[in-house]
Formats: sequence, structure tokens, C-alpha cells
Amino acid sequence: MTAHLKEEDNFETYLLKHPFTGIPESLYAPMNYIMQLGGKRMRPKLLIMAYESCGGQQKEDANKLALAIETFHNFSLVHDDIMDNAHLRRGQKTVHEKWNTATAILAGDNLLTKCYDLILNTNVANKETLLKLFTNTATQVCEGQQLDMDLPNQSHVTEAEYLEMIKYKTAVLPAVALQMGALAANSTNEVAASFYQYGLNLGMAFQLQDDYLDTFGTTEAIGKQVGGDILENKKTVLYLHALNHLLGASKQQLENWFTQTAQDNTLKIEQVKALYQMAKSDTYLLNMKAEYETKALEHLANTGLNEAHKSIFIALFDLIKNRLN
Repeated sequence: MTAHLKEEDNFETYLLKHPFTGIPESLYAPMNYIMQLGGKRMRPKLLIMAYESCGGQQKEDANKLALAIETFHNFSLVHDDIMDNAHLRRGQKTVHEKWNTATAILAGDNLLTKCYDLILNTNVANKETLLKLFTNTATQVCEGQQLDMDLPNQSHVTEAEYLEMIKYKTAVLPAVALQMGALAANSTNEVAASFYQYGLNLGMAFQLQDDYLDTFGTTEAIGKQVGGDILENKKTVLYLHALNHLLGASKQQLENWFTQTAQDNTLKIEQVKALYQMAKSDTYLLNMKAEYETKALEHLANTGLNEAHKSIFIALFDLIKNRLN
């Protein structure tokens, strides 16, 4: 996997060599700023991995498609940061902080249009299919973001609603990146669908691991305060499971922590964690995560990849499964 990923690092070089240009500069500077802030670049790398594993030869097309996926991801970050009133992104000022909100909105809008431009400028034979897949996924990501904004205001949230939200907001983009990479390399629809399901289930497991680490990880490992979801009263699987399995005073205590202003944040985190463990919600979440991981491997087996190529995706699977941050 190491050699393959080293080759994929060429995507970073490709991105830096292909900045967005145009007039006025005041629009394009913030676009390139967010694109060049770094990040894991996992979504574009997934697309390239699928493309190469399925025998794709036109690296320029793969890079353009990968850049479209990464551009869309960064478009969503620019707008998410405005909605969240976030001040930092990857340790640097957010676009709206560095410039202003109006410019950030326009920069995000133009990033979205560039995604379609990149896809249209490839030479793949099934370009229309890729555009339809991308458009559908773009809609789902926006729906997921709205669901994420709606759920905290709902008095009653179901586990199914929460899982739908994280599927759309987090899991569908890496899934479609794999699907588009496979289709661009002229794989069958069935193989591409298996790649999609591998990515979707892995994405769900990734987000559930995020939820677990936010509450039960360490500050040193995750690089931020543990218990952020608790302080923000997020109705994650941990909360929803505990609410449905605690009884009497314990259930009332959990509800109180999430509806009343806490005077002591440290105490709130400790008490809510204890209630989660009392309900065995931590174990429930990890078991759910394991089920998604099992499904991901089942779908990977259906791609028909040879062992050399499959080992690359197994290594990625292990990396995500065992991560601590």
C-alpha cells in the first residue's frame, strides 16, 4: 500500500499545479486558499485508487475527476464554516474570517461550478453518467447538512434519522468517488456499485468511530477537547441508545444534561459518559460500527479485484478501522 499511496501523493502536486484562475482575483484567491489548506485528500485518492485498480490508463482524466471531488468537498467546508460560525479550518482562518461572509459564499458557489467544469473537460466515454452520479450526490450532501442543522431542534430524533444524516453528510461522497473512479475506467455497473457500497459502509463506520472517539478518546490523540458532542448536545447514536435504555432517574438525568445549561462542563462530560457506559451505549455503537465494517468487506469481495489491488483497499480498511484520531 505504501508505494501505491506514494504515487497517489502526486494528486497533491496536480492540485497545486492547477489553481483556479480568473478575474476578479478577490474571488479566486479565497477559492485557492481553501483548496491549498491541506487535509488528508482521502476522497480524491479513493477515486484514483478505484480507477487504477480497474485498469484505467488516462491519469489526466482521473486527476480531473479527483479534483472535482476534492473541490466539492472544499465547497461544502466553506459553506459549513459560515453556518457554524467557525473561526478555524485545519488550524488556519476560515475563508469568511480571512475575507468576509459575502466573499466566502461566492467563492463556495464558484467552487461548485468548477466541479462540473472539471468533469465536463474529461475524455471519458460515460461522462453523462458520471455527471448524473455527481449531481445526485451533491444534492444528498446538501440534504445531509440540512438534516444536521434540523436534528438538534427536534424534540424527538430516531436512530434511523441520525444514521440517514451521517450517510448523506459524510458517507456518500467517498462512496461516489470510488464509483466514479471505477466507471471512468470502464468497469461494469455491478463492479462500480460494489465499490460504492464498500465506500458507503466504510464511511458510516468512519463517522461512528468519530462519534466514539469524540466521547471516549483522548485529547492527545484526537487533537481537540474530548466531549465536544456532549457539550453541543448532539443527539448521536450514543445519546439515542442511552435515552432508550436508561430508566427512571438515570434517564431523567441524561435528559436534564441535554436540555439545561451546564454550570460545569467537565462535570457534564463525566456524568454523561458514565450514563452512556451504564446503558452500554459505547458497546452498542462499536458493535454497529463493526457491522458496517463487515458489510464493507463483503462488498469489496464483490468487486472482483485481484489480490494485489484488493490488498490496497484492505490496508485502507484497517487504517480506518483502527484509527485513534
